[in-house]
Amino acid sequence: MEIRKRAGRINNLAQLIQQDAPRGTIGLGHTRWATHGGVTDANAHPHLDQSGKLALIHNGVIENYQSIRDQLINQGHQFRTETDTEVLAHLIGRIFDSKKGEKSKRDLLEALREALKQVNGTYGLALLHVDLPDVVLAARRGSPLILGIGKGENFIVSDVSAIVGHTRDVVYLEDYDLVTLERDHFDIVSLAGTDATFQVSKVEFTHEDAEKGAYPHYMLKEIFEQPGAVRDAMRGRLSAEESTAKLGGLNMSSRELREIDRIVLTGCGSAFHTALVGEYLIENLAHLPTECEFASEFRYRNMPMNKDTLVFAISQSGETIDTLAALRESKRKGASNARYLQ
Repeated sequence: MEIRKRAGRINNLAQLIQQDAPRGTIGLGHTRWATHGGVTDANAHPHLDQSGKLALIHNGVIENYQSIRDQLINQGHQFRTETDTEVLAHLIGRIFDSKKGEKSKRDLLEALREALKQVNGTYGLALLHVDLPDVVLAARRGSPLILGIGKGENFIVSDVSAIVGHTRDVVYLEDYDLVTLERDHFDIVSLAGTDATFQVSKVEFTHEDAEKGAYPHYMLKEIFEQPGAVRDAMRGRLSAEESTAKLGGLNMSSRELREIDRIVLTGCGSAFHTALVGEYLIENLAHLPTECEFASEFRYRNMPMNKDTLVFAISQSGETIDTLAALRESKRKGASNARYLQ
């Protein structure tokens, strides 16, 4: 196993790889902000277990990592970094190494399952082991993870735009899904050990859509794409003959729409800014009371909610954790009409 790690900008890593390119047909790559420890090469991903044979990359936060770390230190483990991810790698590695006889991919999957049952927090992770060189394992809880299905190659990514140049067949993994990934085969099971249900979806946008094109950065590209995006959103929904709009994506009848007496828009970041625009448009055109709420605060408020409230949870990625939590909370409080918009 060869490892290249650099803190800072992506260009720092690119220069290192140009000077000393790793070779192989299976690998992990990851970029993320430091949530535990300083911004150093050592704290960058991937992280290794005690044996140095297991490598792990991870989005999310392991909330009880300190107690697990203390237990592992008492068992003789030595840590090289300050991260919660390294603790998870050590935990999985310890369980895997404790298994008797010749190890298999099933043993590694069971070690991952047993370790994840001991942790609290969120994760979108992938790992590999030197002794099983043709297998990557992945798991999701609360952090986006997507399986890309290619021809003679398969992928695990957190954003589908990373693989549209290779395949457009994907599986959007659900919480508690565990994946065993090989070059021409994959299995998806649940954390509980049962087979997981999944659906293969076709990515609608192309590799060119995911690139910056002639623009210096993505923000400027998205700004200039806004007129086309608005036209695409309205295409097929405006009926000049009937002087109305057909909102088929809501899956609501005309009677159900007429019964709505309040609308709540919730999101984070740029999605919240979109909600603010929507508030003005809806009140102006539909004359319905509309309010905007930060999704990150939504579940911590005791907001009155009833069956005549329509909630729009808005996300740019479709995977915003706080926004998904707001959607679940609105349904729990009785808003029977909750819709998720991406």
